[in-house]
Amino acid sequence: MQRFSSRVLATWLLLLAAGLAGCAGAPMQEMSNARQAVKAAEQAGASQTAPELLAEANLLLKTAREHLYQGNYRDARDEAELARTKAVEARRVAEQAGPRPNP
Repeated sequence: MQRFSSRVLATWLLLLAAGLAGCAGAPMQEMSNARQAVKAAEQAGASQTAPELLAEANLLLKTAREHLYQGNYRDARDEAELARTKAVEARRVAEQAGPRPNP
């Protein structure tokens, strides 16, 4: 019985450590992905064709940055991922609207 309990405990601790390791680091990749997606949406013309989506992406990115500076990595990661999703959607809308006229 003691041997079984030790194995279960060891397995549980290993899973817990693996789960915590995934959340421990700052979400630098997610932040970078979000920034790049916002930039791509802007370059595609989303400020004219999808201004609400682009504004929401920028606001989410700003909030993610604030969470990052406060050390709230999980919230920063979540906000960055949402910002990227909104930016990708804004870019899609801009691309579907067709080419932008050159100024």
